[in-house]
Amino acid sequence: MSQVTGLIQGQNGNELKPIYGAKIKISATNDGAVTDEDGQFELVLPRILPDTLIITARGYLSDTIPVTKNDRFTAFNIVLYSTQLLPEVVVGYRKKSSSISRLRVLHVEELTSAELRKAACCNLSESFETNASVDVNMTDAVSGAKKIQMMGLEGVYTQVQFENIPYLRGIESSFGLETIPGTWIESIQITKGTGNVVNGYESMAGLINLEFEKAENMDRFFLNAYQNRLGRSELNLLSGIEISEKWSTGIFGFVTSQWNSLDENSDGFRDVPIGEGYALHNRWDYEGENMEAKLGVNLHLNEKLGGQMNTSVDNPMNGYGVLIQNEHIDIYSKTGFFGKSPSQSLGIVSNWKLQRLNGYFGNRNFYGLEKRGFLNLIYDDYIKSLDHKIKLGCSYTYTDITQIVDSINLSRVENIPGLFGEYTYTGSRLTSVLGLRYDYHFLFGQQIVPRAHLKYKVTPLTDLRFTSGKGWRVPNYLLDNVSLLANSFTWIPDPDILPEVSWNAGGSVFQEFSLFDNDASITVDYYRTWFENQLVVDRENDLIQFQNQENESFSNSLQAELSIEPIDNFTVRMAYKYLDVQARYGGTLQNKVMIPKHRGFMNAAYQTRNKRWDFDVTLSVFGKARLAVSSNSNSAFSEVFPKLNAQVTYRTKKWEFYLGGENLTNYRQENPIIDPQNPFGSSFDATRAWGPIIGYNLYFGIRFAITKSKDEN
Repeated sequence: MSQVTGLIQGQNGNELKPIYGAKIKISATNDGAVTDEDGQFELVLPRILPDTLIITARGYLSDTIPVTKNDRFTAFNIVLYSTQLLPEVVVGYRKKSSSISRLRVLHVEELTSAELRKAACCNLSESFETNASVDVNMTDAVSGAKKIQMMGLEGVYTQVQFENIPYLRGIESSFGLETIPGTWIESIQITKGTGNVVNGYESMAGLINLEFEKAENMDRFFLNAYQNRLGRSELNLLSGIEISEKWSTGIFGFVTSQWNSLDENSDGFRDVPIGEGYALHNRWDYEGENMEAKLGVNLHLNEKLGGQMNTSVDNPMNGYGVLIQNEHIDIYSKTGFFGKSPSQSLGIVSNWKLQRLNGYFGNRNFYGLEKRGFLNLIYDDYIKSLDHKIKLGCSYTYTDITQIVDSINLSRVENIPGLFGEYTYTGSRLTSVLGLRYDYHFLFGQQIVPRAHLKYKVTPLTDLRFTSGKGWRVPNYLLDNVSLLANSFTWIPDPDILPEVSWNAGGSVFQEFSLFDNDASITVDYYRTWFENQLVVDRENDLIQFQNQENESFSNSLQAELSIEPIDNFTVRMAYKYLDVQARYGGTLQNKVMIPKHRGFMNAAYQTRNKRWDFDVTLSVFGKARLAVSSNSNSAFSEVFPKLNAQVTYRTKKWEFYLGGENLTNYRQENPIIDPQNPFGSSFDATRAWGPIIGYNLYFGIRFAITKSKDEN
């Protein structure tokens, strides 16, 4: 015999509360149990299964639940509906590839794997091409590096996580986007504003959480092969294996090579760095009766060579070369232990990372080494009912980081213990999350981080959200800005490294409605971020100067997005974004460089009724951006320019074939490098890249999958 436990609650339309005295009966034997004052019960199942549980309570509609041998030692959460409510109606729907989560308190936009397949999506930096909330920009014209921007702020202010484990932080933030293949990703959740205190203290502008494919849901074998006209080849391999009823493993492989040297603008420099990259990820998932665990290891190696066409790794002094070598390994674990009630659990998260980054820009060298350990303990429970949930926990972060740029050496060891607590109230219309963190940095003292998030359901089709809170981080400003070595300017560091501290407040309104007899929605959000202290990079007047600025810098972000479906299976999303990002540059409060104030966006996607063909088109229009004052350039602003991408996909049972193009308007920034003929001279500058350096790009690819049998799933 085996025991099951459970919680029975009643829904009367206004609140969800435990039911005292509810009866649970086994159909075949008439044995049963009665819930206590907290709505909980324990019941011994018969030896012969399957069978049926019959649940009854006065004033509520009865319910039945089938039980099998697989349900032994299961914890059930059962909701009975009041007899005063109308019978429940179950509605089926097609989940959108990009949508705002109606259930979450925070403003969370979810991108599924279907959305990621709308573009080539070879790595994470290319996974946001069909999204208006996240911008990915080139950092310079010689290294090929890309960085995330949210709400006009650099990617270091956006916390990136891998399944709620901090990721792409520290020296990894400069070139880490290219090390995560898009085909590995199951979904991406984009949160605007400060996140929950459970996730840490660093989400100052937003949070991006990456969900990798799960071993139990993966194909038995998946292959993605990609080739473009620029000479870039990629191969992705995935495999999910069921070891037993409780254990499963996923194997992820990735190889990329840029083998063709291109100089289509004839400035003597490679338009795209050549090089190779390798990545391997192995995860193990365990699902037991009272616990579950996820274990894994990530490994990636990358080497890229940019700069003048005649340079090579073996002969770096044969001109102006750019070499970037990136090595990474990390081990992670996530373990959850479940209590007597379904919502009671203890989670333990750990991550151990070693990261090495080194290379040069011409005759300017850089080197970084980071050793990091992270531990997070989270206890989940509720107070009397599931309307009142709590999370309590503690964290510890250890970082040993070395940063060397030319003659500047900034190394430190960080120890940061922290405590946090979070309370969630769920009402019929109002849901609120209140959180508080206390962290103590052994070098910079204590930080107290309060955060509050509210969601109010005005109507069944209208959601209002509000969020506010504090965030902070210790800047690694040498390697955060390593791409600024691609010029001849002198670096002037600030002698005092201080934590960057910001506050963020904002909200959104989400409205669903019917248009053309199909669902449509409009979302408008506004967020303001202001800094108590920010380490600002001042690039004016041919200098790279790092300055701590108190209570001066800020960012205002406004975005409106409309999603409609004019006909079945044809979706159109249109968005407009306004950014006002200012700090003190050159002694004057003015707009930050390289940030367009205005951006327009449109994505159109159509899938045929037989689901064989997909057609996707994305158009982005970038407005003018201020450029740094320089004696070597007369340009004060960038140009307005479009970027048009399109892709066609054809699929059979096991195969997918896709053909696409990027920057199909063939727009190119003229002269992205200033004085390329004299790269070691005083006028050389490759950091004023604000637009596409290469013209159009065409690509094609093949996806092949061997799915698991029904028994395996």
